[in-house]
Amino acid sequence: LIPVKLLNTHCHIDHVLGNNFVASTFKIGLEIHANDLATLNSVADYGHLYGFNCEPSPQPIAFLKDGDMINFGNSKLEVRYVPGHSAGHIVLVSFEDKFVICGDVLFRGSIGRTDLPGGDYNTLINSIKTKLLTLADNFKIYSGHGPSTTISFERANNPFLN
Repeated sequence: LIPVKLLNTHCHIDHVLGNNFVASTFKIGLEIHANDLATLNSVADYGHLYGFNCEPSPQPIAFLKDGDMINFGNSKLEVRYVPGHSAGHIVLVSFEDKFVICGDVLFRGSIGRTDLPGGDYNTLINSIKTKLLTLADNFKIYSGHGPSTTISFERANNPFLN
């Protein structure tokens, strides 16, 4: 596979450390939601606190917004803006293949943390309920950490959503 897009669901340090490598190796530009630009630009300043020597990430070539369609090959992903874990968090939905690339919004039996700058618990819960739980039960969720899950499992079992 040859990457053709560099999309960050959000710009926390653990999700952007590979941006320079991917952008330079594959000659592709970064795309994020505009509300996460400040987070992206702060990574190099605070990375040392976590033991990382971070180079600044490349700047975005485009800003993604709610409802955008990303086309590549025969595939399409819908961008959904889901703030709460970060100010500019997005998820990517494939209606054809029934999956969501979810970043750190929703995990198996849990949700993303909201104690970092740009996070807000009530906003996150609202985002999940209005942008994810509106999908059919059979949609698979691929989170930024941990095992995959489904909308049906989270609807029935996630203690944060009941």
